[in-house]
Amino acid sequence: MLTPSEHHQEWLAVAVEEARAGEAEGGVPIGAALFGADGEVLGRGRNRRVQDGDPSVHAETSAFRAAGRQRGYAGTTMVTTLSPCWFCSGLVRQFGIGTVVIGEARNFHGGHDWLAEHGVRIVLLDDPECVRMMAGFIADRPRLWHEDIGEDQPG
Repeated sequence: MLTPSEHHQEWLAVAVEEARAGEAEGGVPIGAALFGADGEVLGRGRNRRVQDGDPSVHAETSAFRAAGRQRGYAGTTMVTTLSPCWFCSGLVRQFGIGTVVIGEARNFHGGHDWLAEHGVRIVLLDDPECVRMMAGFIADRPRLWHEDIGEDQPG
């Protein structure tokens, strides 16, 4: 039987796989998956802003959409490679997703503190692979990164 932290690492691997696929497609390497209370993958997705030309297709929204309608979300867990932005944090709060497992928050500290203040259980793994993946992307493609997080960049 797996411990909760082993489940989290196993679940994070699904999100990392999505992030790598997005990077291979020329997009932003952020992946996510929504898991049911029983550990079943309900939906998985990746940031597809570049691929789809749609600024609203973040990893978490992609995973949420892939999961389809659910009767409720309180027992679900959103797993994401990077701390969720305000947009995705709003989705978690709006639908009452009970837990968010985050690969890393060093390269971007999104809205997870706010989520915790509002009763969402936050598990921050500080995963070295997630840190390296985002740091490399930000260094290689700073303009795309700043566009993704909604910040203007000079030049």
